[in-house]
Amino acid sequence: MKHLIIVRGAGDISTGTIHRLFRAGFPVLALETAYPSAIRRKVAFSEAVYDGTATVENVTAVRIGSAAEVETILAQGKIPLLVDPEGKSIRSLKPKIVVDAILAKKNLGTSMAMAELTIALGPGFEAGKDVHYVVETMRGHDLGRIISSGCAMANTGVPGVIGGYGAERVIRAPEAGYFRTIREIGDTVAAGETIGTIRGPEGKIPVCSNISGILRGIIRDGYPVIKGFKLADTDPRPGELKNCFTISDKARCIAGSVLELVCQYEAREQG
Repeated sequence: MKHLIIVRGAGDISTGTIHRLFRAGFPVLALETAYPSAIRRKVAFSEAVYDGTATVENVTAVRIGSAAEVETILAQGKIPLLVDPEGKSIRSLKPKIVVDAILAKKNLGTSMAMAELTIALGPGFEAGKDVHYVVETMRGHDLGRIISSGCAMANTGVPGVIGGYGAERVIRAPEAGYFRTIREIGDTVAAGETIGTIRGPEGKIPVCSNISGILRGIIRDGYPVIKGFKLADTDPRPGELKNCFTISDKARCIAGSVLELVCQYEAREQG
């Protein structure tokens, strides 16, 4: 049997890696926080935290209550997902491979001591010091590049350009409060159209789309947010509805690099 792989994080980019590894025949355990904030929820296994299960491109993740249930869910042909933000199960399960796919732009506790092969996605880690390898997550020529020494590019805070729009695509909370949705992922919206409201001490504050397009992602109804928190993402290309429900090119590229590293490790183990 191939070695168990533990992946920290199960948002949309992380899901691309989990999905690829699982489809390649590797047993995978996903770890998440108690209140994930994924925007692209239709392609994020993290939704299993709330709903019990989440299916992305014909692969299903199931929330479990303890590490003791891992083998049972894997035997069912599904991915076990455990709420374990601190990674306590890593110490008990002693996996050979750990992937930090939290994409927090900083290291939240992953170290080379956790496993024989440790991989981190994006900035906040130094390959050869914090983890064995880092995979570049910045869009562009180096997306998916495997780094064996050094760090990924620093986070710019500026979203990638799609259809001529960058920062305008992202919809952020105008104030702190609880976000209530009016529109859903896949809906077509116009520039200036209200997609939801923030309910806080000052009452209801409308949240509007900056551009016209398709809501590629929107945070869960009722989620508590602070001012400036990312709430939604609008794709300006009207013909790209299917993208709302499939793993992105970026996630697939990153996943391919992780799979390459895992396969290299497995080959060395087999002699």
